[in-house]
Amino acid sequence: QVQLVESGGGLVQAGGSLRLSCAASGRTFSSYDMAWFRQAPGKEREFVATIDRRGSSLYYGDPVKGRFTISRDNAKNTVYLQMNSLKPEDTAAYYCAAGRFGGSSIPDSYDYWGQGTQVTVSS
Repeated sequence: QVQLVESGGGLVQAGGSLRLSCAASGRTFSSYDMAWFRQAPGKEREFVATIDRRGSSLYYGDPVKGRFTISRDNAKNTVYLQMNSLKPEDTAAYYCAAGRFGGSSIPDSYDYWGQGTQVTVSS
């Protein structure tokens, strides 16, 4: 069992930056591929980024390429999402997810989900 807790969301102006964190419980964090997804009101959950268990393979959704960076610290059981050059269309609830066979953009690939943290970007 893995429990995930996101933090770092908030209100920011367009062009600004935020860093999200996702802290995982348990001693097997390094066994999981991790990902970030987001969901805006009235829209489907959207893939943002994923990182493999070693931190060597990264993959991003097209809307965030070149602006967002995913990273992880296995010693701290934490995955991060650095978000730069934020746009109003980035406004959403952001969720982290963990999966033993993740590494993809498909939500069903992940076994555990956090409760989400809200990011609001004003124009």
